[in-house]
Amino acid sequence: MPDARPRRSGAVDRLLRRSRDPVVTQTLRSSAAATLSYVVALQLSSEPVPLTAPLTALLVVQVTLYSTLTTGIRRVNAVVVGVLIAIGFSVLVGLSWWSLGLVIIAALVVGRLARVEEFVPEVAISAMLVLGVTQVADTAWDRVLETLIGAVVGLLFNTVLVPPVWVASAGDSIEDLARRMRRLLLGIGDELTRTTPVERAAEKLHEARRLDNDVAEVDAALRQAEDSLRLNPRVKEGLLNRIVLRTGLDTLEICAVVLRVIARTVTDLAKHRRDEDLFPRRVGSALQDVLGHVADAMVSFAVLVTSGDSGNADAAEARLAGDLSAARASRDTAADLLLEGVQRSPRQWQLHGALLTEIDRILDEMDLDHRSRRLMEELDRHTREQRARRPRLSALRERARTTGRGPRGGDGTRRPAASGSGRR
Repeated sequence: MPDARPRRSGAVDRLLRRSRDPVVTQTLRSSAAATLSYVVALQLSSEPVPLTAPLTALLVVQVTLYSTLTTGIRRVNAVVVGVLIAIGFSVLVGLSWWSLGLVIIAALVVGRLARVEEFVPEVAISAMLVLGVTQVADTAWDRVLETLIGAVVGLLFNTVLVPPVWVASAGDSIEDLARRMRRLLLGIGDELTRTTPVERAAEKLHEARRLDNDVAEVDAALRQAEDSLRLNPRVKEGLLNRIVLRTGLDTLEICAVVLRVIARTVTDLAKHRRDEDLFPRRVGSALQDVLGHVADAMVSFAVLVTSGDSGNADAAEARLAGDLSAARASRDTAADLLLEGVQRSPRQWQLHGALLTEIDRILDEMDLDHRSRRLMEELDRHTREQRARRPRLSALRERARTTGRGPRGGDGTRRPAASGSGRR
């Protein structure tokens, strides 16, 4: 059976990839925490079916430890406040249609005052659920106990079993975004060497506009990765990793905006040159060559940002430097050809200049020196903000750092070169 092992290997690979999926991981972790909290509540609560405990555990256990500690506390506050409001109303007026309305109003108002933020509706939900239980005065305190059990189990679950770090999935999302932008740039370059109908140029423009949705999706994945790095004992240089990925996505977002402007410029040219090529053959081929090098540089930049170790980062940095150098050289060649053409026939010369300017902006954003300066500025800004928020703690860290190992930055991380993130 020579085929058995390859099939089994492929199935194992798919299973491993699925096990790293945030949805699968969150499902397993939430189920385990809810079940554990229910078992604990059965031992400590007088309720025969203490479902409030697993409900709270489900709400508290988030994908990352940081979000568990931040949102979990607000969720617990929301549930406890709702239960206390229900106790007061059950003692005074009981349950009726008008008392239910008053409970909802009071819960929403008190929830705002209690600063539970996005969990204000859960205050009202908890109050209604408890108010609808018979013998509320006796059972409400059990609900409070169950809520605390679920919250403690959820918090301990994510503290003892630290959630995974989602840097790798965020890095994959950044690289996928860069590759989509590359395909679009190559498609625009193909249009520069032939007669392009306005409708086809407009399709490229609409595709460029849809990049905004792609950037938003990558931003959501990156926020999850940033949260997974905070307060995570498995991560040594979380701040540096967060800044490298965030500034990398910011750069690609700026490039996406400029790419949309390039598509707009090409569409405007297509409107003026309906029955002819957008550019003469030599000029169009030169511009196509420029966009091809720019497209390759975008992918190299994304790989640099998401590189997992220094060896890969050095190789990615070398590739990016080569792509940028080739793009600038071909850009200069195209600029000379455009200038010659404009001198002979100055039609829509402003669009020619706009196209070169937009290419220059993308190259400047991905420039290695520019990126190094941006990383240093972001690290310094975070250091200043940290010192302003916790001056005593920052002073203690600085004192310990000066007596520790080697020179480091003010945030406890080594100063970065132009290269990558150190994906964990």
